[in-house]
Amino acid sequence: MSDAAQPTAAEVRAAAEAVKTALDRHLAAVERRSGEDDPAVYEAFNELAAAAETYDELLYDRYDEVTPFEIPGTDDSLPPYAGPEEPNALSVLIRRDYAVAEPQRLLAQAQRVEAADYDGGEDTASTVHGALGILFGEYEPDEIASRHKEFGLEEGDSTLWVVAADEPADPGEWLETPFEQADPQRVVCRFDVSAVFDEETDDEDFDLDEAIDEDDAIDDVEVIDEADDLEPLDADRR
Repeated sequence: MSDAAQPTAAEVRAAAEAVKTALDRHLAAVERRSGEDDPAVYEAFNELAAAAETYDELLYDRYDEVTPFEIPGTDDSLPPYAGPEEPNALSVLIRRDYAVAEPQRLLAQAQRVEAADYDGGEDTASTVHGALGILFGEYEPDEIASRHKEFGLEEGDSTLWVVAADEPADPGEWLETPFEQADPQRVVCRFDVSAVFDEETDDEDFDLDEAIDEDDAIDDVEVIDEADDLEPLDADRR
C-alpha cells in the first residue's frame, strides 16, 4: 500500500478504542443474557468481530503488524437467532450434492431395481434421468448417502439445518415451495460437510509433518569432535 493510502496513527488508535468498546458491550450482553441463544449476545459478538477485523486491517496497513486474534465464521456465519425461545415445531432441511461419476454403474443399479420391482412397461432405467428417479424413489436419502459409490455417485458438499417454527405446518401447506420459507434467523443449529474442511486439516497435517522432518534432519547431523578429528601436532615439526 502506498504511503498516501495508509491510515493515520489516529485512525488506528480510534479502531483500537472501538475494539475496547465492543469488548465491554459483548461482556455486558453475556452477563445479561436471557438464555443460551440470546440475540443480544449474537449482535454484540458480530459487532466485536467487525471492530476487531477493522483494527487488524488498519494495524497491518499502518505498522505491518497483526493481532493474535482470530474470530471464526464472521463472514459466513448465520444472522442472530430471532426465532421462538422454545419452539413448538421445527423443520429439518437437508441438502446433499452429488456428481454422477460413473453413469454406467448408476444405470446398472437402476436396471436391477426396475427388473425386480417393475412389471414391463417403459425402459425407464435406460437414461440417467430415469435411473435417478428409480433409485431415489427406491432408497432413503441416508442409504444413498452411505452407498453412493455403489450407485456411481461422488459426494459433494452437504448441509443440514434445523429451523424453528411457531406452529406445525398444515398438511400440504408448503409442498409447492418447500425451501422458500427457510429463514436463516430461525436456524437453531446447522451442520456442514465439505471437502474444504478436509483440505484445511490436510494443510495443517502437512505443516506438522514438515516440521517433524526438519527436526529429524537436525537430529541426524553428525557432530564432529574437533579434538578427535585433528591430527596430533608433530613436536619435531617447526
